[in-house]
Amino acid sequence: MEVKARAPGKIILSGEHAVVHGSTAVAASINLYTYVTLRFSTPSDDQDSLKLVLKDEGLEFSWPTNRIKQEFPESSAEPQSPAPPSCSVESAKSIASLVEGLNIPEAKIAIASGVSAFLWLYTSIHGFKPATVSFTSELPMGSGLGSSASFCVALAAALLACTDFVSLDLKQQGWQSFQEKQLDLVNKWAFEGEKIIHGKPSGIDNSVSAYGNIISFKSGSMTHMKANTLLKMLITNTKVGRNTKALVAGVSERMLRHPDAMAFVFSAVDSISQELTLILQSPASDDVLSVTEKEEKIGELMEMNQGLLQSMGVSHVTIETVLRTTLKYKLASKLTGAGGGGCVLTLLPTCFVVEKVVAELESCGFQCFTAEIGGKGVELTLRCHLDLSLLSGRITVGD
Repeated sequence: MEVKARAPGKIILSGEHAVVHGSTAVAASINLYTYVTLRFSTPSDDQDSLKLVLKDEGLEFSWPTNRIKQEFPESSAEPQSPAPPSCSVESAKSIASLVEGLNIPEAKIAIASGVSAFLWLYTSIHGFKPATVSFTSELPMGSGLGSSASFCVALAAALLACTDFVSLDLKQQGWQSFQEKQLDLVNKWAFEGEKIIHGKPSGIDNSVSAYGNIISFKSGSMTHMKANTLLKMLITNTKVGRNTKALVAGVSERMLRHPDAMAFVFSAVDSISQELTLILQSPASDDVLSVTEKEEKIGELMEMNQGLLQSMGVSHVTIETVLRTTLKYKLASKLTGAGGGGCVLTLLPTCFVVEKVVAELESCGFQCFTAEIGGKGVELTLRCHLDLSLLSGRITVGD
């Protein structure tokens, strides 16, 4: 059986940075995906190794199953419990040993943490079974669009789909979703993968990628919501890397220097997030005037949020260039994520022709994507090459 999973990226619609200081933030999935294809080897393949193919990077890595057995002698064919363990110190050392021998180009050394997460997730779920796992993504790495979380969620979904904990509807064609309990399981495993990549992630990125739609979060509490308003965004990648830790620290330092003023800033951001969630959840309408009014309100909230982010000191010259360019076309924009570079969101009104503004932004050296927000979370599809009775008796996804 060949399993293919896809998991969406994410954007922060409002509340970045302020959420650290108790304000509400709102994140949404976007229809840009990471795709994972998993195929276990058969005797006719004559392949006794685990192979990882990163198509976008033009890289391929392989580990003989005997080598994996040496590093993980206690590993079994399938996990004994559906709940994921945390990566132990011993496992981390074993993974490091497997990664150290790889010839990863210096320019792409950042992917080493992703390879480590892959090895931990794979060996924790399927031990040393020979297989080929291929990745491709529509999300740029390190740009604040949740590429690593999308990677972990798609991988966890594909791996778990081939266990007794999550099963497939073999008759269904096309993409299929998971039941809620099974989504919870995928999300928990993906979060452990995110820990290997980031150390102490918030869990927001993988949750948005797993469940889709919109998530409101405040003081560690997450609320899942379904948007009734279809929004389309232009996402501009400035291609400027940012130091998230330094940006977060800078906002905290500004809070210490100007506590009263910054308290008002964070309170205003909270109000923007609250109003935004109400608009997004309001009943959908086919009336053009009603749709236009909603879009105008959301655009105004985005502009206000951007002004507050500028007052926090997290903008950047490239972000300001995007803002000036899109304003020429009377479009509302704001940074998304940490700022200091990264990506900028621009709300695209219904029927807006985007080609001219995209051409102007790309002439500045930026990368542009268009995306709809608030869609489905992780999904999978499959093609069966083996005896289907091997999967008989399992719970069907979507029952």
